[in-house]
Amino acid sequence: MIANLNCYNMNFYFWMFVWLYILIPYEIKKEEIRIEQIIQTQKPEVVTMTTYRAVAEECDSTPNITASGFKITNPKKHKIIAVSHDLKKKWKWGTKVQIVGAGEYDGTYYVRDLMHRRFKKRIDILIGRKDKQTKLKKIKVYTI
Repeated sequence: MIANLNCYNMNFYFWMFVWLYILIPYEIKKEEIRIEQIIQTQKPEVVTMTTYRAVAEECDSTPNITASGFKITNPKKHKIIAVSHDLKKKWKWGTKVQIVGAGEYDGTYYVRDLMHRRFKKRIDILIGRKDKQTKLKKIKVYTI
């Protein structure tokens, strides 16, 4: 019985190793290559990027619920952007986009919120409550 248990543990750890150190990195690399191919073939949307926090002063009376109905529990983990109304015509709720040229904000995000009508060609990245506000121009955004 004990020998079987040790064999089971070794088998379990072997497959965990394979999964963590071989399969996951392979899948991540495959996704990075796919995104790079999209970036090379697609014309980007060039926008002004700002940041916002999920607080009543910067949102409406329900700051933890986006315009799409998504419930915010961890702003940085969710990778949410709000888009101006003109861009909302191009990107529907849940659209996956790649932001390039924004330094620490480069990466993959999901369209889940909407900005005020006064803004055009603009995205807003959801940040944590204690993070510093930022505004950057000429940021490239690709649909992925």
